[in-house]
Amino acid sequence: MSPAPETNEAAGLAPKRLRNPNHSRKDLGMNMPVNHDDFNGLVNASLKTNSRIIAEKFEKRHDNVQRDIRNLIEANPEWGVLNFEEATYVDAQNGQTYHMYELTRDGYSMLVMGFTGKKAMDWKIKFLAAFGAMEERLKRMAVLSGPQLMAAALIEADATMKAQAQQIEAMREDVQAHERLVKADGSINITEAAKNLGMRPKGLFDWLSQNGWIYKRPNSGTWLGYQPKCNQGLLEHKSTTVLRADGSEKITEQVRITAKGLSVLAKLIPPTATLVA
Repeated sequence: MSPAPETNEAAGLAPKRLRNPNHSRKDLGMNMPVNHDDFNGLVNASLKTNSRIIAEKFEKRHDNVQRDIRNLIEANPEWGVLNFEEATYVDAQNGQTYHMYELTRDGYSMLVMGFTGKKAMDWKIKFLAAFGAMEERLKRMAVLSGPQLMAAALIEADATMKAQAQQIEAMREDVQAHERLVKADGSINITEAAKNLGMRPKGLFDWLSQNGWIYKRPNSGTWLGYQPKCNQGLLEHKSTTVLRADGSEKITEQVRITAKGLSVLAKLIPPTATLVA
């Protein structure tokens, strides 16, 4: 299974509610105002959310969220297959396909039951409100016909395109920020990259090694980049000349992370990774 990145690209944006943006309502038993944006990106038109969105909002590692889902499925396979569905998505940064889960309202509720803290409670309520808001919207859509249905479809398409445009702009800003960091040399070494990502260098070396970015040849202490990552423009090698104690020179090859690679890593490595002490 491919490594689970944490990009900001939503795997299927939920349409916005079809009502005046200034209106609000009380969701089903939640006693919480819900406006037309409340379920945007949280719950899709199939009344499902997904493991990537949950990991992002609850500030969890996506691989850990998927592990918890697998444990729930194993605990009750018959119930699990009804509420957790395996799915994939394509990462906008590197074009690779990765695994995730789609969850029903019951599956979501069971998964987040053990999540604690004030922020966790806030997101629990927001997700449940989003499920209720989307359900109400789908009921209204079911009674529309003719011109009303066409108007609703146009509003939905416009809302989706605007949300996608905002996400693309956010990703573009991320890439530009990383490009500014490395524009002097075109790339930075792994230690510098770790500082930019808020990690300990050893943590980043370990992550890159475990996820198929870098490796060492037998009996060699030099890290090298895997060729596929170099071909994708995520890594590059630079030769440097080192002066030995006896005055002789030695040419060494150093793997470095490009601007594109740094941007991808910022999405792949969760913010809960080991931070600089």
